[in-house]
Amino acid sequence: MSYRLTIVIPVYNEEDNLQRVEQEFLKFFEISSIKSKVLFVNDGSKDKSQKLIEAICSRNTNFTYISFTHNAGLSAAIKAGFDYTNTELVGYIDADLQTTPDDFNTLLSEMEDYDLVTGVRADRKDGFVKNMSSKIANGIRRAFTHDGMDDTGCPLKIIKTSYAKRIPMFRGLHRFLPAMILLQNGKIKQVPVRHFPRIAGEAKFGIWNRLLGPLMDCFAYLWMRKKYINYTVEKTDHG
Repeated sequence: MSYRLTIVIPVYNEEDNLQRVEQEFLKFFEISSIKSKVLFVNDGSKDKSQKLIEAICSRNTNFTYISFTHNAGLSAAIKAGFDYTNTELVGYIDADLQTTPDDFNTLLSEMEDYDLVTGVRADRKDGFVKNMSSKIANGIRRAFTHDGMDDTGCPLKIIKTSYAKRIPMFRGLHRFLPAMILLQNGKIKQVPVRHFPRIAGEAKFGIWNRLLGPLMDCFAYLWMRKKYINYTVEKTDHG
């Protein structure tokens, strides 16, 4: 049976989390509702992440990787994951595993009727400043996009790959994935997922990333929405 879901895991200096990622995904592969694999995207890590990734991939056929020459940012890592995906569905999760791979099955149960399904972190285990800044940033984004999503920053998503590959990504646009699916006239849904404290490594985002950065990105999105090209092919004789 061929793979149907590729789960993209961006990695930037996550050496303390990668062994746990391997263990948790080996468990998930046993219970996944469809055959799945992992694609690590090493975003120019300066620690031992790449060495650990190569070791994981060498002993597990359902783990693969690509590695950047330098740090390009989360949006670039996600975009590269979409570009290198060759399955009908593509998922995304962070290497810190504050969300669990097991909840991909919850998202998968909705994919027959939707083109993107994203998690909403229930009972978030983050500090007050992080939670509040995320709520404010999500409110600002919703006012610009009208996508109806409460938690676009949730690092647990599944998208139909045909839609994901048509997303024109730029820095910061990972926060607008549901809105970009709507631009393609796709259907989106959010479902509650579990959330856990970060066990190892350091958070890569501060107040600037969660508030001021997203506000600037909203204006980029408005420009993108105005200029976005969308078409549907009715007939073709192309091979």
